[in-house]
Amino acid sequence: MSDQNGMQPWQWPEQEWRRIVTHVRAGRRLRPDKWKGGARVAVALSFDSDHETNELRDGGSSINRLSWGQYGNRVGVPRILSLLEKYSVPVSFYVPAVSALLYPDEQRRIVDAGHEIGVHGWIHELNSKLEFADERDLLGRSMDTLEKITGKRPTGFRSPSGDFSKNTLQILQELGFSYDSSLGADDDCYELEMDGEPTGLVEIPFDWVRDDAVYFLMHRFQGLRPYTPPSDVFDIFRRELDAAYAEGGLFELTMHPHVITNRSRIWIVEELIRYAKSLPDGVWFARHDEVVNYALQNAKLR
Repeated sequence: MSDQNGMQPWQWPEQEWRRIVTHVRAGRRLRPDKWKGGARVAVALSFDSDHETNELRDGGSSINRLSWGQYGNRVGVPRILSLLEKYSVPVSFYVPAVSALLYPDEQRRIVDAGHEIGVHGWIHELNSKLEFADERDLLGRSMDTLEKITGKRPTGFRSPSGDFSKNTLQILQELGFSYDSSLGADDDCYELEMDGEPTGLVEIPFDWVRDDAVYFLMHRFQGLRPYTPPSDVFDIFRRELDAAYAEGGLFELTMHPHVITNRSRIWIVEELIRYAKSLPDGVWFARHDEVVNYALQNAKLR
């Protein structure tokens, strides 16, 4: 890979690689001494309602893949909402605008149940590949669409490509977002910096090790079909929760309605909730926006 001047990375002057590294950076850590109600750990569960947009984003029209996306609406989200109601657990959903337009009643049901909806792109586009004008337009339209459907303007963003473009953070600032959940420079919340300056936006760290898709997704036309037994996935998630509890920090988990809600997998979510509730020093289940607000108000500067 070379830059626009045709230089190889090993030929870059120091100011060039420093410019790249420092453009978007983790700033002050935002970990309170205790979470709300004196809880030792905050548990922030989230679900990315991609539905049919993964296939549409790639310009595809596979009926099989589209039906898999529909499963997320027909089976996945109702199964999740029923489980969350059973244990009185609030969560955050990240929804592409096209998913919301396909299933507006689903979004209203989510909000009416007390959960948060954040922006997850327009059609699950690879925002990290977009030019400034296109990325800003899609993000703005996505915010407007979710607000029109749910009656609430979203304050959080999760990148549908799991990455930022060079313009993403600037756009999030301009559009008035409060937080992002796409990056992973820490285990705990932190403030994002841009070119060495604090932005006021909070990052709730995302990491692929705490994402169901990497363990379960497969593609019928690829030779490699990753699959980890549900019991092993539960063990990974539980160990992440145990470590967060030991440190008094944050446990964030990302899941997908069309992935985690099969009959052989949904028990992972229920057992994690049951296990967390059994921890002796208290657990605070919270939406991502609630975690952000509490961390900003109560974190010690570190």
